[in-house]
Amino acid sequence: MLKLWKWYQNCLAVHPVKTQVISSGLIWGAGDIAAQAVTHCTAKAHATIDEEDGLVVKIVRRICDCLSLVLTMESLECLVNAERKGFVEEVAFHSFWKTPLNPHFVISVRSIFHPSIQNHTFSFALQPQEDDNKELKINWKRVSTTSLFGLGFVGPVGHYWYEGLDRYIRLKLMLKPNSFRFVATKVAVDGFIFGPLDLLVFFTYMGFSSGKSVPQIKEDVKRDFLPAFVLEGGIWPIVQVANFRFIPVRYQLLYVNFFCLLDSCFLSWVEQQQDAPWKQWLKSLLPLK
Repeated sequence: MLKLWKWYQNCLAVHPVKTQVISSGLIWGAGDIAAQAVTHCTAKAHATIDEEDGLVVKIVRRICDCLSLVLTMESLECLVNAERKGFVEEVAFHSFWKTPLNPHFVISVRSIFHPSIQNHTFSFALQPQEDDNKELKINWKRVSTTSLFGLGFVGPVGHYWYEGLDRYIRLKLMLKPNSFRFVATKVAVDGFIFGPLDLLVFFTYMGFSSGKSVPQIKEDVKRDFLPAFVLEGGIWPIVQVANFRFIPVRYQLLYVNFFCLLDSCFLSWVEQQQDAPWKQWLKSLLPLK
C-alpha cells in the first residue's frame, strides 16, 4: 500500500491533471458499483405499497400477486399519483396479454373518473416477480457512464477548481492559509458554487446518458436537485472543513473523490426515491419554478 501511495505521488507530481482525471474516473466507477449494490438491496422495499395508498392500488397489487407479476415502477407511480389526485374512483380489468414486441405483460385498466371527465382506459406494464435472493448483476454500461463523468468533469474541473480556489483566496483576498476565515471562505465558496454545479451537471449528464428527453431531464432536476442539495449541505461542509484545513491542495480532489464513493450511493438513493413525501416537503420550503 505504501508503494502504491508513493507511485501515486510520483504520478501526481509528473502528470497532475492526467493523474487526477484517471483517479477520478476509477473512483467514480467504483462508487457506482457500490451504488448499484445499495439500489439492489433497497429496491424491493421501495417497490412495496405503503399502507396510506388507496384501495385501487391495493387491489391492483393483490391481482398482480395472484398472477405472480409485479407492476413496473413507472406504472405503479402513474397509478398511485392518479388515485391520490382523485382522478381514479373505481377500476376494472378487462384484458390481459403479452405481445411479442413487449416482453412485459400488460393489463388494461378501465378507470371511472369524476363526472366531469369521461371514462378512459389505461394500460399498465407488468413483469415477472424477481426472486428476493437473486444475485446482483452489475450494469457495466452504467458503471462506464458514471466513470466517464469522473473522467470528463470531476477530474479536470475539480483539479483546476481546487488549485484556482486556493490561489484566489490566498493571493486575491489575502487570507492567511489555514486560518478560520481562510477555511470558512473556501467552504462557503465551494458549497455555493461548485456544489450546485456538480449536482446540476450530474443529474443532466445521467439523464442524457439514459436516453431521456430534455423535458424529462428538467422534471428530474426539479425533483432531485433541491433535496440532494439540502441533504448534502449538511454533510459536505464538515468534509470540506477537514479537507481545506489539513489536506494539501494537490490531494484535495483525491480526498473529495473518496467521499464521493459514499456520495454516489446517496445520489443513487435520492434518484430512486422518485416523488417521496420527504422530497415534496423539502420542495415546499423552497419551490423551484
